Amino acid sequence: MGIEIRRPAEAELRAAMEAAENAFGGTVDEDEWARESQSLPVSRTLAAYDGGRPVALAGAYQFDLTIPGGQIPCAGVTWVGVLPSHRRRGILRDLMRRQLDDVRSWGEPIAALWASESLIYGRFGYGLAVPAVSMKADRSRFALRSDSGPEGSVRLVTADEAFELFPPVYERIRAARAGMLTRSEHWWKQHRLADPESWRRGSSHKFYAALQLDGGCEGYALYRVKSEWEDGMSRGEVQVVEAFATSARAERELWRFLFGIDLTIRVDSHYLDPATSLLLNVDDPRALGLRLTDGVWCRFVDLDAALRARSYGSAEPLVLEVSDAFCPWNAGRYRVGEGAGRTEDDPDLTLDVADLATAYLGGFDVNRLVHAGRAVELQDGAAEAATLLFRTELPPYCPEEF
Repeated sequence: MGIEIRRPAEAELRAAMEAAENAFGGTVDEDEWARESQSLPVSRTLAAYDGGRPVALAGAYQFDLTIPGGQIPCAGVTWVGVLPSHRRRGILRDLMRRQLDDVRSWGEPIAALWASESLIYGRFGYGLAVPAVSMKADRSRFALRSDSGPEGSVRLVTADEAFELFPPVYERIRAARAGMLTRSEHWWKQHRLADPESWRRGSSHKFYAALQLDGGCEGYALYRVKSEWEDGMSRGEVQVVEAFATSARAERELWRFLFGIDLTIRVDSHYLDPATSLLLNVDDPRALGLRLTDGVWCRFVDLDAALRARSYGSAEPLVLEVSDAFCPWNAGRYRVGEGAGRTEDDPDLTLDVADLATAYLGGFDVNRLVHAGRAVELQDGAAEAATLLFRTELPPYCPEEF
């Protein structure tokens, strides 16, 4: 019998999730099932069946993605896995094909994901849109430059208090920062603030720290502490889940607190803001141990709608000729800048849809794409004009995997 790709019934969803988790060597526990059965409706999943048994899954959360000048509906691709017994049989490709057709029918112009392996998704038209920065900092070498002393105060709060204090801070930042995602009440309570034992991996429970500055909450951090001792000496780690501040001044005080936690020698953050002022505000930037890697990959599902929704820089409009082998309805010529959308005008620059995704949120300059051979300039000056059109004040940032 062949492989059947279809939407699972309600009663089949957990077994399909088990197949996806088994592909990564895990299982779906009761906490995860309680959370994900609410986060991911069956209407946004596809499963592969072999003789009636689930062997693969692909799902898509429903978000809005902040883009320059606004936000657009976004399919947050997740729960993608194929059992090792069924790999190299085209199942993932079939799931991606069907899923993108679904996303198009939902009216969501873009899909986004974190890749378990960075080789996988380029062949389906995804491009690296939001690079990620991580930090493994030596706490003993942390010192703020020109430090005039602490301001404000930090207090630890409960999860319920965090739900009242933290979302307004996040929203102030998210609304103007490309790459960030909307968070529903369910997402806050069950994903960001939740703290199941299975997430701790030998570390402490989750702490919720609120920064009080100028009479209000101007920053917050979610973190854990992993306690380690060697020969009577502490070797603990502060593991920052996320840290947000509404200004450089507030950010300075938030990191002062996190680097000041006793009985630790390291401060780690897997999702550090690439625009953080921390690098410029410490005496020893090398001691931060920063690392750049791939983060969020984006895929245009309705390129015309996505280009129309974005704001642009002040350069003169130009025309891109875009190829798209996997979603051919996107292929064609597009004006970018004022009056963005499909056109029949002669192109100034040509590139693949995946490469356009790398520039869409401001993650990479079009000039860099041309220099890397990922785009071809057809008219002199087109690369520079496109760079100015797509450039953003801050690099895109996505602070959470999904």
